[in-house]
Amino acid sequence: MKLCRIRTEKGIRPAALDETGAFRDLSTYIDDLGEVEIAPAGLKTLAALDLAKLPRIKGDYAPILRDIRRLFCIGLNYHDHATEMDMPIPEHPVLFMKACPVTGAHDPIIIPKGSTKTDWEIELGIVIGQTAQHVTEADALDHVAGYCIANDVSERDFQMNFGGQWVKGKSCDSFAPLGPWLVTRDDIPDVQALDLLLQVNGVTKQSGNTSTMIFTVPQIVSFVSRFVTLQPGDVIITGTPPGVGVGRKPQEFLTPGDTVSATITGLGEMRQSVQAFGR
Repeated sequence: MKLCRIRTEKGIRPAALDETGAFRDLSTYIDDLGEVEIAPAGLKTLAALDLAKLPRIKGDYAPILRDIRRLFCIGLNYHDHATEMDMPIPEHPVLFMKACPVTGAHDPIIIPKGSTKTDWEIELGIVIGQTAQHVTEADALDHVAGYCIANDVSERDFQMNFGGQWVKGKSCDSFAPLGPWLVTRDDIPDVQALDLLLQVNGVTKQSGNTSTMIFTVPQIVSFVSRFVTLQPGDVIITGTPPGVGVGRKPQEFLTPGDTVSATITGLGEMRQSVQAFGR
């Protein structure tokens, strides 16, 4: 099932994508899409609906959940990306967080004031559907509601300089687009066999496959749950394949007027314009 939140003339409505690609309004059954609705019982209720009988709605994508309180990130999780960043292959998942609000799949990327190195990073997002604490790898996927596309937009000068710690280069406004849909776990037969593609102005910059992750989705969920009790609505983004701007020779970064598109097999496409701060 493909779930999303749509901005309409009457406000944000929870919706599901039907077989024809049309949005069907779920607001008769749920007020919004949040932690209750993506829990196992909530998803079971939604899966039983006959979407063809629900009204169609039109609009654009809002953030995929009503409230994403915590956005966890895994760094250096593709062999080739670690190599292009000239960093060693990690022995354990590199865990950090983004502290900015999540934005929608078509919302603009804003280059922050003073930025010279705003970069792109397509990633697979994991949406947690039920509480996970010290879960095993074997049981980890039972705690996953579904998946989405993420772009871990990063300002590399902010990230690498000014006293260390990545969060300051990862948390500028607009740096956490997710979407366009939350695709439930049952709709993705093999999460470790998904193609990822990111283009800037129609030119391919990143191309990879989740089969080349250093740490798999079950390993990541299990690892994070050792240190943090994961809650429904938490999101983990799982690292990026090679081709980021800072790793290219010569380096490339986003400029106002660019268009960034990101696609992952079965998860749709995000497309954002790049704007200058203060526009």
